[in-house]
Amino acid sequence: MSTLSIRLPNSLHQHAKRLAESEGISINQLVSSALAEKLSALDAERYLRERVERGHNVAIDTILAKVPDVPPEEHDRLSER
Repeated sequence: MSTLSIRLPNSLHQHAKRLAESEGISINQLVSSALAEKLSALDAERYLRERVERGHNVAIDTILAKVPDVPPEEHDRLSER
């Protein structure tokens, strides 16, 4: 584990302190959890952005042309209402 010293505005520090107390955790746990959530969100956004870019390079019409034009099997059919 490593130590990180950060400077926070007093209002943010007090808010974090109150929230940590109400959650029954330390400020360190609160900050660690909040940072982990933010990093996960940023990683997910980056991953999805990369996937979108790769999707633009796919010749979807070529892929769909390979799908046989046959009716679905009985268990895959949608009921008509």
